[in-house]
Amino acid sequence: MSSNTDVSLSSYDEDQGSKLIRKAKEAPFVPLGMAGFAAIVAYGLYKLKSRGNTKMSIHLIHMRVAAQGFVVGAMTLGMGYSMYQEFWAKPKP
Repeated sequence: MSSNTDVSLSSYDEDQGSKLIRKAKEAPFVPLGMAGFAAIVAYGLYKLKSRGNTKMSIHLIHMRVAAQGFVVGAMTLGMGYSMYQEFWAKPKP
């Protein structure tokens, strides 16, 4: 009966700030997508009062599509970056 007690607890010892920094280094486009999403939503809410004749629902749909498009673009760039790192930038053994 063998028990594996050699479990690393280093991931449990880090606080949230260092965990966020570590995750951002592993996948740099995730925080970029989140920040872009927040920026587009903030800009859309700022422009809400000067939307003119546009209906509220149309304005909100355009804002949502723009924010989702930014996130999908960031995810696509992140996947391309990770594929580049794994297949082309990795040194050959």
